Amino acid sequence: MTQMLASVDQRTKLVGENRLELLLFRISATQLFAINVFKVKEVVKVPPLSTMPGSHSSIIGVANLRGLSIPVIDLRKAIGFRASVIHPESNLIVTEYNRSVQGFLVDKVEHIVNLTWGDILPPPKTVGRDNYLTAITRIEYQDKQELVSIIDVEKVLAEIIHYDIRLSDGVLDEQLLPHMYGRKVLIADDSATARRQVRETLEQLGLEVIEVSDGLMALKQLQQWCNEGKVITDHILMLITDAEMPEMDGYKLTHEVRSDKRMADLFITLNTSLSGSFNNAMVEKVGCNRFISKFQPDLLVEVVQERLKQALSV
Repeated sequence: MTQMLASVDQRTKLVGENRLELLLFRISATQLFAINVFKVKEVVKVPPLSTMPGSHSSIIGVANLRGLSIPVIDLRKAIGFRASVIHPESNLIVTEYNRSVQGFLVDKVEHIVNLTWGDILPPPKTVGRDNYLTAITRIEYQDKQELVSIIDVEKVLAEIIHYDIRLSDGVLDEQLLPHMYGRKVLIADDSATARRQVRETLEQLGLEVIEVSDGLMALKQLQQWCNEGKVITDHILMLITDAEMPEMDGYKLTHEVRSDKRMADLFITLNTSLSGSFNNAMVEKVGCNRFISKFQPDLLVEVVQERLKQALSV
């Protein structure tokens, strides 16, 4: 397992190629689940856990890994199954999301697969709005076709950790507010939770938020506006995109936008939970204007205000 994850930091080579690597694991005997390897710091056997009085019911304790205390979340329980039973093959997936480190208890980590984002599909509508999936895919695994469910970790964490959208004193430039009202911002993110966080933050400024759930939908919407004769930089203030999305990731989306002279000047902010092992230079390489690690409402508003000042000065 150590060898499997030893080169996580080198996986930035996938940036801009519309590819991803998934860490496959089971939390039940019958179905494979996955998260993006980019988010994984390491996989270990379950260490001794200390109790954490007063914590959320899905947090089963705290693990001490090389001097760092890490909250451990029973992923099985967090997404609506019965609580896990720790056994000799149980694993702890140590991840970094939104600038925080946490461990997810799973039954067993199995493998890493390399796919394109074109292989990744949105969850079927039949699963309803309250599911914990951002996407699904099918892979050939152990001589058979298996369905893989990709966990919406941002939703899991948002139900355990309260994310406050209130802005700190002094962040909001009151002089800019009259210029905000009615302006549009396009958001592309496959996590409904992440879209809600951004939307509720920006609505405080009077902005109109247009949401799509993957990069391809965002590109088609931008192209439609262009085909209607709209000047993109007049029609919307900016695009805020996640990195990892079904159909087309945020890097490929940015590349496609920059390659179309009708929208090449669009202000693009990458808003992603990728942090620790992520290289800022890669963001610049694909042409984003700014990079924000989720979820930072103050910084998000500062970037929007920066963009508005730029637009007003033209």
